[in-house]
Amino acid sequence: MNNNFSLQHLIRKPKKESDKAPVLIMLHGYGSDENDLFSFAEELPEELFIISAKAPYSMPPYGNAWYAIHWDNNDGKFSDDAQAITSRDTIRDFIDEIIENYPVDADNINLLGFSQGSILSYAVALSYPEKVRNVVALSGYVNEGILKNGYESNDFSQLKFYCSHGSADQVIPVEWARKTKPFLDNLGIENSYSEFPVGHGVAPQNFFEFKEWLQKRI
Repeated sequence: MNNNFSLQHLIRKPKKESDKAPVLIMLHGYGSDENDLFSFAEELPEELFIISAKAPYSMPPYGNAWYAIHWDNNDGKFSDDAQAITSRDTIRDFIDEIIENYPVDADNINLLGFSQGSILSYAVALSYPEKVRNVVALSGYVNEGILKNGYESNDFSQLKFYCSHGSADQVIPVEWARKTKPFLDNLGIENSYSEFPVGHGVAPQNFFEFKEWLQKRI
């Protein structure tokens, strides 16, 4: 079924049939797969057409990544920005393929990313804001190295972000996430930022908060 698509994915059709359903694209974290965030699907607004994508780089023995993380340089680890940029543009193409192949509203494309998927959600939305309406960015941060050149002059007037992070996150430091709000404010983008007393994960109250945020905006 996925022959027309750049990325393998799972779908949950809206509970009410619609020719132009709002769509939510889920982007999982490093070393995970398309089943991970899809476990949220049944709890999310029923009018959504939900698509959970599988990242393109496989990681033996299991799991996938949007880009490699190297652990051997002096800082301990660094991201493969070239691979991340390739994934950014693959997701951009995937959005077009979704619009072409599924009964969704091209003006109501929403992203939900966790960790590495969240970093990619920022990159796609800030680089191609005409394609995305709302972003739920969980436990990620903005990597400016993977944003499209000249992104600052994009029209962000339709774009909105919900950002959250665990204050005890041991994978992505909360200090990185705290830079997000001033960064988005500076670009004039509507956004909210929340912290929860957890590690690298999504607390139940975090889930309810972003669900409510999304429900009001789709």
